[in-house]
Amino acid sequence: MEKKEIYLESLKTATPQEGRELAIKLARKSVAAIQTDGEIRKKLRNDYAQDTAQLIASSQVIATEFQTIAMANNFWK
Repeated sequence: MEKKEIYLESLKTATPQEGRELAIKLARKSVAAIQTDGEIRKKLRNDYAQDTAQLIASSQVIATEFQTIAMANNFWK
């Protein structure tokens, strides 16, 4: 059985900035899990980098991840 990298030990972060960085990482890891071929991801990057709708959709995914992280951190209260 293949040993997998553990990149998400907790949703807890010290600050909202760390939470946002984690949200971006989670979004990127999700894309890599869906499209496992790194070369194909590199080829597609130029397409979405110039497509406003795709960039907005990516931002929405990050916002959803950040919302989850913020809730897990009790909104850093």
